[in-house]
Amino acid sequence: MKILLSNDDGVHALGIKVLYQELSKSFDVSVVAPDRNCSGASNSLTLLNPLRAQTLDNGFVSVNGTPTDSVHLGISQLVKDADLVVAGINKGANLGDDTLYSGTVAAATEGRHMGMPAVAVSLVGKYEKHYQTAAVVAAKVIKRLKSHPLPADQILNINVPDIPLSELKGIKVTRLGHRHKAESMQKMQDPWQRDIYWYGLLGEELDGGEGTDFNAIAQGYASVTPLTVDMTAHRSIEPIKQWLSELDL
Repeated sequence: MKILLSNDDGVHALGIKVLYQELSKSFDVSVVAPDRNCSGASNSLTLLNPLRAQTLDNGFVSVNGTPTDSVHLGISQLVKDADLVVAGINKGANLGDDTLYSGTVAAATEGRHMGMPAVAVSLVGKYEKHYQTAAVVAAKVIKRLKSHPLPADQILNINVPDIPLSELKGIKVTRLGHRHKAESMQKMQDPWQRDIYWYGLLGEELDGGEGTDFNAIAQGYASVTPLTVDMTAHRSIEPIKQWLSELDL
């Protein structure tokens, strides 16, 4: 199996190096990733400037674009024979509503958009010490995909607690939880007394009960959540049809 590996923390991030080393034990892996940290980039594309790819001394390819750019360029031009897209290991969680902003999940989603099965991997914790734990979990899940392929409209979002592998209780298949809204932006001044603004802290868990990705991580399990790229609210189609039919156009 040929894997295109990318991330949103940048081509020099520790997480992508550890995951590359683990996956390379069993797979043919090529790395195409952003030249800088693009956390929170979501599915953004670089449309007004050309993309440039530079091969580094370790063989990784650095791209002056977003995670989505990197995967798109990788599949279309640089690693045309890829069988799977893997994104990570992200420095920090991609749980619940956070997946909407995640460049890691976006990189996997772009792979899916381009016809590749895809997996996103994140390490959940304050200090991000145990990348190897997440790498081993990801490798084991990916090996199973050979005999259990993903549906065409889905990716797997893997989150692993930042603990030694020996302390991991197992893997749970979960759904996304939900947070309360994030705290409002904070206003302060720079050294020249000009106003600057920072995003506030993440909101507290609103829906973090049994069966959610939040709960699995809190209990010491790795969380595997199948995500669909079809954003259609199917249950709303018929109700909206009814009230739209009443419009006089």
